[in-house]
Amino acid sequence: MHDSTPMPAASTARSRRSFMTGALVGGAAGVLGTTAFHTVGHLVLDHSDHVDIGFCTDMTVHHIQAIGMCERVLGRDTGDPVQAAATEVIRNQAIEVGMMRAWLADWGASTAPPTTVMAWMSMDDMTAGGHEGVPLADMPGYATDAELSALSTAEPGVPMGRMWLQLMRAHHVGGVAMAEAATAAASSEKVVQLAQTQADVQTWEIDLYDVLLGTAYA
Repeated sequence: MHDSTPMPAASTARSRRSFMTGALVGGAAGVLGTTAFHTVGHLVLDHSDHVDIGFCTDMTVHHIQAIGMCERVLGRDTGDPVQAAATEVIRNQAIEVGMMRAWLADWGASTAPPTTVMAWMSMDDMTAGGHEGVPLADMPGYATDAELSALSTAEPGVPMGRMWLQLMRAHHVGGVAMAEAATAAASSEKVVQLAQTQADVQTWEIDLYDVLLGTAYA
């Protein structure tokens, strides 16, 4: 594939890594430390629709699918920009999955994949609570089995790269909506900080995907 793009892959990866590192070290430094809980503490959260538990549970399974989507294209002929972007998604989201699972375990919550999601947020106004949730397959941005299969068997080169960018873009749009809702409604400062970082990083990546979809992968 011809890799003509306004953003060299190496500088793109460095920029994304710098953004993520700055967000975690700056605005979300307490996530990795001993940030005090507000209304959230050890083994206090025991309701499946609580914002902090619900968000970490749902975003974990959302991230796991994103990692799987990246693994489907890594090492394949998709061009350097997609290879760099997929590598960064795996790096960032694998770290976040570990963090969110650790918090869930500390709260005494299940770390098993959910079958019903988003009960902690309103589908209408993105505020906490207000509905019974939706099946996992209906989570915004969550790729279908058919889409994942099509990605795995896509024509190498631009077609596979384009499909990954389109699927990951939609996935990130759903992720940003959840992260913004958690930023507004979560009780624990460390959850708020992580959610804000996720919203910022994934919004930045959506912008990058749009550039690539309009140029090298058009």
